[in-house]
Amino acid sequence: MIDDYLARIGKLIRDARQHRGWTQSQLAEALGTSQSAVNRIERGNQNISLEMIARIGEALDSEIVSLGYSGPMHLRVVGGRRLSGAIDVKTSKNACVALLCASLLNSGRTTLRRVARIEEVYRILEVLGSIGVRTRWINEGNDLEIVPPARLDLDAMDTEAARRTRSVIMFLGPLLHRTDRFRIPYAGGCDLGTRTVQPHMNALRHFGLDVTATDGTYHAVVERAISPSRPIVLTERGDTVTENALLAAARNDGVTVIRNASSNYMVQDLCFFLEQLGVRVDGVGTTTLTVHGVTDIDRDVDYAPSEDPVEAMSLLAAAVVTESELTIRRVPIEFLEIELAVLEEMGLDHERTEEYKADNGRTRLIDLTVRPSKLRAPIDKIHPMPFPGLNIDNVPFFAAIAATAQGSTLIHDWVYDNRAIYLTDLTRLGAGVKLLDPHRVLVEGPTRWRAAEMMCPPALRPAVVILLAMMAAEGTSVLRNVYVINRGYEDLAERLNTIGAQIETFRDI
Repeated sequence: MIDDYLARIGKLIRDARQHRGWTQSQLAEALGTSQSAVNRIERGNQNISLEMIARIGEALDSEIVSLGYSGPMHLRVVGGRRLSGAIDVKTSKNACVALLCASLLNSGRTTLRRVARIEEVYRILEVLGSIGVRTRWINEGNDLEIVPPARLDLDAMDTEAARRTRSVIMFLGPLLHRTDRFRIPYAGGCDLGTRTVQPHMNALRHFGLDVTATDGTYHAVVERAISPSRPIVLTERGDTVTENALLAAARNDGVTVIRNASSNYMVQDLCFFLEQLGVRVDGVGTTTLTVHGVTDIDRDVDYAPSEDPVEAMSLLAAAVVTESELTIRRVPIEFLEIELAVLEEMGLDHERTEEYKADNGRTRLIDLTVRPSKLRAPIDKIHPMPFPGLNIDNVPFFAAIAATAQGSTLIHDWVYDNRAIYLTDLTRLGAGVKLLDPHRVLVEGPTRWRAAEMMCPPALRPAVVILLAMMAAEGTSVLRNVYVINRGYEDLAERLNTIGAQIETFRDI
């Protein structure tokens, strides 16, 4: 009985270690033990204490290994510290999850470079693994190799993992080419109010996909005789809606025209990837995409998604609220130009390098140095627009920035039903944030930040905004249950620590 228990624990530890892309030696180094000890633990040949299980769970950032004893992850932030030095922007979370879904189009091997090591990616990998797709981290855990089976086992889909990510909705586009009938769970992810999937259904109906929703599941039936007979006009210029239409069009026999398409960064990365698969896409960067479909795709492809403009904005906001001089490298400038124009109007002191190409050979990057600045509130309200407007996901960061500026800033977050409400949590840290209605807040600055202990908002970007404000507040703050941050950012606390922050990860045991 004990031997079986130890063997099961050892297997959980081995799986979690491999999922993180670590060798036994790397785990041993993190634990301060030997590689042979880790080997014995993973084979079930060594007694293991609850303390050691908790330490392994901490090292691997795995709730599975912690077996529920260590609870959710929290952050302890010692604020009031200046940041300095330089930090690189990681690859785009939203591009990576779209490319993982797009790998289902390909019968060959897909290699993605510098994939974001985040919970959202892990959930998609769990779903892919459950239906038979082989994935493994290679090149010291930096890159990801994806090899599909000849036949997907969709009945074995990990529904728990699927429900914890919104990205699973993008399985509809590629799967309609794989089988005539399938099911996927309702999309989960951030708590951002009701976000209709109807635009997805309207777009995919042109490819013969009919979906009914019952008991938390989408039941899909594909009518092969139906194919787009005229341009598809999206009823919403959404990123994932456009991506789903692209994924459906990629293996559709013929030419598909998609109008009112998003031209945002993750859509462009998906288009560049589809071109690697042999699918020609005209109009990349515009609102009309023309897709020349290929019915059968069997290629070994190697692709490097570009950097994340929202992470770049997060780091920029970190420098502003902590009144720091910081260099942010590999910033995808074409997706941050409006934000920088607004910040220039507010008085931001910054410097840019000449542009250079991302590893995908297409996206324009710069290195950006931000200096301490006396900001003033913008004349106009802050509001998002589809690209090339101010990015929807960057709006929350302007709440923290506006709180440091002199004057009143109106922020109108019209896209989501209740995300603006979470920005009022900044009041716990000393900011003057007044909720005008579910979509609008008025921010009064400047702010004398103060430390606080609070629960993490359930929406990704507001959660990071709270963390950045804690970094600016003198004293020690605690942000509890930060899973939502780990969904979208890779090792954010550790990386901020390398440029001068003092953030400790801990769990209640």
